[in-house]
Amino acid sequence: MKFSMDTQCFQCHMGRNLELARSLGTEEQAVAFAKDLMRLYLSAPSEASSPWFAPETARLLHRHYGLELDRFRQEKADSNRFVMERFSALRDRAASAEDPVLAGLQLAILGNYLDFAALRDQVSFDKLEEMLDKALEMELDAGVYHSLCRELEAGGKLLYLTDNAGEIGFDRIFAECIAHRYPQVEITFCVRGDIAQNDATREDAAAVGIPFPVIDNGNNIPGTQLDRLSAQARQAMEAADVIFAKGMANVETMYGCGYNVYYAFLVKCQLFVKRFGKPMFTPMLVRERG
Repeated sequence: MKFSMDTQCFQCHMGRNLELARSLGTEEQAVAFAKDLMRLYLSAPSEASSPWFAPETARLLHRHYGLELDRFRQEKADSNRFVMERFSALRDRAASAEDPVLAGLQLAILGNYLDFAALRDQVSFDKLEEMLDKALEMELDAGVYHSLCRELEAGGKLLYLTDNAGEIGFDRIFAECIAHRYPQVEITFCVRGDIAQNDATREDAAAVGIPFPVIDNGNNIPGTQLDRLSAQARQAMEAADVIFAKGMANVETMYGCGYNVYYAFLVKCQLFVKRFGKPMFTPMLVRERG
């Protein structure tokens, strides 16, 4: 299953960036920006997925409008603060559940809602608060979940590929639940190597107190673009017995890679609605080798 851009993706990408451009300047400026954006599309690799375009699009917005490359800085800080203000209660809630590992997973997937790049002004902390009340009612593929647990029981190395700031705090809860039940598992977190929309970096991992070793992927592309990985990140992937990958961007950049990957995410765009046959905001747990 390929996740390269289709016509609907190009329409969405162009539409939301032109909407932003029109809000930042004149129509003449927006036309100039649109032409550069179209040149970017023409120069892209034929199988490029949506995350591939993110750094170049950010640079175009910076060049045309002076928009900060780290334009989601405040949203990231607010997201980290939101989860840390509730962290102890959420961790206790997972720990006291009938299946703490499943509860931690449900919270981690719900945290994928904190995606200001994809959802923009649809993200609401009040809405997330309401969603948290029903987080442990989340339905996931039981077969894939039990497969994950069997592999964790066997021990070895787990590489945890993160996604958004704030969300990484929920990831901490899940990883701690894993570590408590399966102390034989060696967990390493991997974040982005530089500013990539509102994705988690080392700074965000520190902000939510990740207690496991943290590495970065050496680049600023959302997701895990395999041909751009740092040597450290590539070695970690090669050495991992299990890779747990959060968010749609990791699916778009990795699906079909052949590694032993479990993907966890919320369906948040029409490409995923079409590819998985699920409605928007459906929680998903998918295995690469399934």
